[in-house]
Amino acid sequence: MMPSASSETIRRRMAMQRRRDTKPEMEIRRRLHAAGLRYRVDVRLEADMRVRGDIAWRRDRVVVFVDGCYWHGCPLHRTTPRANASWWRQKLDDNIARDRLVDGILEERGWLVLRFWEHEDPEQAATTVKDQLAARRKSTRQPARHRARPSPGRGCGA
Repeated sequence: MMPSASSETIRRRMAMQRRRDTKPEMEIRRRLHAAGLRYRVDVRLEADMRVRGDIAWRRDRVVVFVDGCYWHGCPLHRTTPRANASWWRQKLDDNIARDRLVDGILEERGWLVLRFWEHEDPEQAATTVKDQLAARRKSTRQPARHRARPSPGRGCGA
């Protein structure tokens, strides 16, 4: 059960948290779009899983998550609130465990999972995504099928 907010200010701040289209996510998306890459956003990856990818290429089975430092336990910026501390510690630890579980399940199902922290350089993140996507496409490319060409003078109906 979710504890009540410790103050009205905190309640409003938590209510305003975005689930998608965050500034770090948008910065990466802008760079990917400028590079000519088209993608899906906030997409459900597997029918039997509730997880949604921030940026995804379903055909290539590549998904990007842009994780918030607070909610996903960034090793550099992780904090625990003082109010309701034990509840929040458990909640944030559960988020981290769920992220690792989701990564494992998706990878078992053939997805390439790329995760970036919100504080990471969006240019570098976009470059990593472009490189990984290109490598993925190259490694899964099917050999071209060659169609037999008719000999000269032996067209259709001849």
